[in-house]
Amino acid sequence: MNYTRIVSVTKELPKYYRETKEILPLVEFWLSGQEERFTRKVIKIFEGAAVDKRYSIMPPEEVFSATTFEDKNRIYVREVKRMGENVLRNALHKSKWQADSLDYIITVSCTGIMIPSLDAYLINALGLRKDVVRLPVTEMGCAAGVSGLIYAHNFLKSNPGKRIALISVESPTATFQLNDFSMANMVSAAIFGDGAACVLLSSEEHAVGPKIVGEEMYHFKDATHMMGFDLTNHGLKMILDPAVPETIANHFEDIVHPFLKKYKTSINDVDHLIFHPGGKKIVQTVESLFGALGKNIDDTREVLRLYGNMSSATVLYVLERFLEKPIPVGEQGLILSFGPGFSAQRVLIEW
Repeated sequence: MNYTRIVSVTKELPKYYRETKEILPLVEFWLSGQEERFTRKVIKIFEGAAVDKRYSIMPPEEVFSATTFEDKNRIYVREVKRMGENVLRNALHKSKWQADSLDYIITVSCTGIMIPSLDAYLINALGLRKDVVRLPVTEMGCAAGVSGLIYAHNFLKSNPGKRIALISVESPTATFQLNDFSMANMVSAAIFGDGAACVLLSSEEHAVGPKIVGEEMYHFKDATHMMGFDLTNHGLKMILDPAVPETIANHFEDIVHPFLKKYKTSINDVDHLIFHPGGKKIVQTVESLFGALGKNIDDTREVLRLYGNMSSATVLYVLERFLEKPIPVGEQGLILSFGPGFSAQRVLIEW
């Protein structure tokens, strides 16, 4: 039987970081021309976002200063190359893989624009094979980390003896809009941070790690307005509908139960919930749905607290925490993330 196995997960963080309490004076200065009541409300959003610290590709002072889309995107391109190269190099070293042993490379990012995409630069920087297959995933937002796992699995289950690197590099701070005082911009500024992750996957016989049992995407009809970016002269402007948590809750049974039934299991038999922490409200929504079943998403909440929402990379940080645990053979995990479309991406794994 040919299995896709998740061999390892590695993360990489930018050099700049601040605790939320250190960012609040910058937020107050930024909002100094707004009504006091509005400023107080935004400060409360930051204080209540369940994010203690976040990392960024540029100093926070620079984030809150007037830079052009071109300037911010230039920093994005530079740092995406740096973090992408570091995280892939470290992942290969960790698993004792040679760079030229990779058959396929998937790169994921939605928070900036670069053509050629990151994978082209990684081929040169690390000396990947000339015939390596590349797949850049650019417009699936927070869901794209799990989308990448799905694409990797679809390739590997048809191709035994192959290796894939999935690299996610995101910088939501590069999309921050200085002159946008909408609630969507305030909430995204309060919850998002920057980071990168790399997952190595294999369909080799001797590969070790949890196997992917099944995967599926779920698309919410007529919900394209709920999440995404508007491309403006000032950059990528966040679209974030406040109804997202409620919409997820309303669809949750349809998202989870038929999928698990398809692979002859149920939520009662899934031991580990590996969920993307979109934000505090989504975490609370999921907890309220699963708490009664005795399940927890403590690792999801902890990743949000330590790093914020790093778009597509965040769920891979949660996955890394599970790969570091001594989980018994036969136990199952459900990987889940939500993103623009509006969509839910699901992967069932087994140790």
